[in-house]
Amino acid sequence: MYKREITLHINGDDRDVYVRNADTLLYVLREEFGLTGAKPGCLNGDCGACTVDVDGDSMKACLMLAVEASGKSVTTVEGLKNAAIQTEFIEKFAFQCGYCTPGFIMNCNSLIQKYPDADDKVIKDYLESNICRCTGYQEIEQAIKSVLLKDSSGA
Repeated sequence: MYKREITLHINGDDRDVYVRNADTLLYVLREEFGLTGAKPGCLNGDCGACTVDVDGDSMKACLMLAVEASGKSVTTVEGLKNAAIQTEFIEKFAFQCGYCTPGFIMNCNSLIQKYPDADDKVIKDYLESNICRCTGYQEIEQAIKSVLLKDSSGA
């Protein structure tokens, strides 16, 4: 089996790894680097449990090959380090079992960065890419709105 060395920029650090051309970013993050925040769910891009940030965009790590991430900046939930959305997920009880939570947090963080004045439609559109089977999305929407409100008020 042929492997090649690539360098990935993950959570602010350059990390070298040997990968097969077919290795997904999700596989490499979890199995090679021990970054297990991105979760394997459907493994076909439907559930969003594996969402990470790639160059400022939310990306489903199960759909991206590791070699495609070479030269890009990848941030996982472990790299957020107490972002405002993480705090608001706790404050608003925006989780139940927690399996999908890291993917939601990454997607919501991307939304907040890209659309600081997001309205309800933009929020709902963003949340469509992630699935939670345990709860409704009301608390997640409240967490997003709380961060957006605090950011706009300078609090």
